[in-house]
Amino acid sequence: MALVTCTITDGIAHVRLARPEKLNALTLPLLEELTATARRLAKDTTLRAVVLAGEGDAFCAGLDFASVLKKPAAVAKAFTPRPWRKAGTNTFQAAAWAWREVPVPVIAAVHGHCLGGGVQIALGADFRIATPDSSWSVLEGKWGIIPDMSGIQSLSELIGIDRAKLLTMTAETISGTEAHELGLVTQLDADPVTAATALAQKLATKSPDALAAAKRLFDDTWGRSPRRTFSRERIEQLRLLFSTNAKIAREAAFSRTPAAYRPRAKR
Repeated sequence: MALVTCTITDGIAHVRLARPEKLNALTLPLLEELTATARRLAKDTTLRAVVLAGEGDAFCAGLDFASVLKKPAAVAKAFTPRPWRKAGTNTFQAAAWAWREVPVPVIAAVHGHCLGGGVQIALGADFRIATPDSSWSVLEGKWGIIPDMSGIQSLSELIGIDRAKLLTMTAETISGTEAHELGLVTQLDADPVTAATALAQKLATKSPDALAAAKRLFDDTWGRSPRRTFSRERIEQLRLLFSTNAKIAREAAFSRTPAAYRPRAKR
């Protein structure tokens, strides 16, 4: 039985953590399926956006310790970094960070529990839409450990260092509303999947090459020097200016008609 499901409709991938009886708690096989799904979608040049959510009553309740710690040898293997991957991630880190490497917008739709590893997976998305009453916690501190699924990097990009330390050290549980006020959540909505799908459909009306370039540019230069950012801006813009999809976008804008874009250019 699949632990992660994926269906694609009109260029939008609907990815679901599919272990609802355990509140989508993370096992090693689930982490591997999640990473494999992200890497498969990254190769699909017809893809326009991804909506990532959890089935049942929660987005993700974090790591299933009872399952994972039964196999210490498998845990040790999962900790081994893969140097051939762009970010050098291991199995735990890749399940969250692989969504950064999908060259289309990824939107996490969060309801119920979003705890521990679940927070880190949600932070791997480009945008997060959550219910006001969803519960968020960098829960690892409760178990005497630290977030190690790329969460430190993601937290440092979204909120101040003092708040990031406080959430990590206290393992405090906050609501979706509080997470929104902090900057962890992009938008609040009582029906996050519907709202995320609407955003995905809106983004799908834009040039897929421009969206991919914007995602690369922000992710690769955030926190870097102006010189590096300006250099990357020039490179990305030159590629876009003379691309087929940019021409289609200009023609659609002038004629005020919907654009029929070509598949995204491979990079």
